[in-house]
Amino acid sequence: MSDVTGSSAGPSRPRSALLLGLGLVLFAILLGLGTWQVERLHWKEGLVETIDRRTHAAPLPLADVEKEFAASHDVDYTPVTATGTFLHQGERHFFSTWEGDTGFNVYTPLRLDDGRFVLVNRGFVPYDLKDPAKRQQGEVAGKVTVTGLARNPLPGKPSMMLPDNDVAKNIFYWKDRDVMASTAGLPAGAVLVPFFIDADKTPNPGGLPVGGVTIIDVPNNHLQYAVTWYGLAAALAAVLVLRLRRTAKEG
Repeated sequence: MSDVTGSSAGPSRPRSALLLGLGLVLFAILLGLGTWQVERLHWKEGLVETIDRRTHAAPLPLADVEKEFAASHDVDYTPVTATGTFLHQGERHFFSTWEGDTGFNVYTPLRLDDGRFVLVNRGFVPYDLKDPAKRQQGEVAGKVTVTGLARNPLPGKPSMMLPDNDVAKNIFYWKDRDVMASTAGLPAGAVLVPFFIDADKTPNPGGLPVGGVTIIDVPNNHLQYAVTWYGLAAALAAVLVLRLRRTAKEG
């Protein structure tokens, strides 16, 4: 009888030790995930603070924002002014929605006084007014000064879920700055400012495009995620402690 009991207790101890080891590994992983989310929380809070500070600052001349971009490659949401002449025939249309309506953000090359160009998001037009001929009043001629927010170029397609840009139909689902510029009919050798400008709410003649469509939405759920991971780690720790106590009693 004693031999049978001994043979069953023997293999249970290595099995308990294995489960305990796996539990400790999982506990360390959960703690690591929680700590990573805390680090992401601090980063996101800093980003939100930077965006808030930038959007409430006075607009800077384009040359100053260009210097900052050359130094840091980050001028997102920096207020900026630029003066030049629109090349309306080069409009590029970015599929978008605004206040529940489907349509396009109109990106138009602005020829600067020094001959370079910057792509300006002039704002939103409804889907059935994509054709500039239907909103000619808004195709302002002559020299204009645009005030808005600088926007960083995208390094690439932001998500595989997005459709590919339909260049032939002039419909862009993501802001491929280089392709937008190369298909806008700019003169050979044209030099492009390395970021976009989102125009502000200053009304355009005829009301279109509707400016000021920049959406500043920076989700920050990292605290919730950190609490979740740390909570799971705490629950696992409680289970491991109970298991250790039970093993000690059985020993």
